[in-house]
Amino acid sequence: MTSRLIVSDLDGTLLGSDHQLHDNTVEVLRALVSQGHHVALASGRHYNDMRVFRDQLDIPAYLISTNGAYIHAPDGTLLSATHLEPAYVETLIQLPRPPQVRLNLYRESGWYIDADAPHLLSLHASTGFRYEVVPQEAMDADGVGKVLYIGDPAALAQLECQAQEAHGHSLHITYSTIDSLEIMAGGVNKGVALTALLKKLKLTPVECLAFGDNLNDTEMLNLAGEAQIMNNAHPELFDRVSNAERIGHHGEAAVARWLAKRFAL
Repeated sequence: MTSRLIVSDLDGTLLGSDHQLHDNTVEVLRALVSQGHHVALASGRHYNDMRVFRDQLDIPAYLISTNGAYIHAPDGTLLSATHLEPAYVETLIQLPRPPQVRLNLYRESGWYIDADAPHLLSLHASTGFRYEVVPQEAMDADGVGKVLYIGDPAALAQLECQAQEAHGHSLHITYSTIDSLEIMAGGVNKGVALTALLKKLKLTPVECLAFGDNLNDTEMLNLAGEAQIMNNAHPELFDRVSNAERIGHHGEAAVARWLAKRFAL
């Protein structure tokens, strides 16, 4: 049997509509690992947020967190970390924005936000991961894996343009949802992280199966030999990944159902 690497996004893909793992998903991934396959979770979420799902799966999964800024081994060892240049972070912190747009920094130590936003915590209810409120003027620009703006899509589009004009050549800019603008260092994305992980596992892209639903999954899906896009995906993703198969809805545990059929479980 040829070992495969199965890599999946979380929200909108592997997780259900309640942002939790379906029992069938846990069962299928455990079965695949028992057969000798590898599993990786790849998300814009913070490592401390993601590891809760790895613990629930109870499998030796690799974690690609913060859209590829960090890679952790199954035992929690940090394999790779790529941070934004502090000067670029300072620029992004200072960009003018409407008061309703929240500024977030993801650092290895946690999630920092410029003002309280309790409505954002529902996404993390099952993991208990929480932000720390830090006023903009007190934010530390060192060791930042991701700058995240959350707010109205029109306002985010303006911020995206400003970021591109300021340092676009040195940034990777994407969206995880229509109201979440995510900015990492240039060359940081899930696809680059997946390339590094495949090399570590001595596998080729042909031996990789990837699942995703949003624009920050583009590079990962284009790299994988077998790419699957959720039926609930961002419409533009289908144009960006031409070789992908469209599968079911994340709320129906479609990834697990597809894998069970693919591997005859």
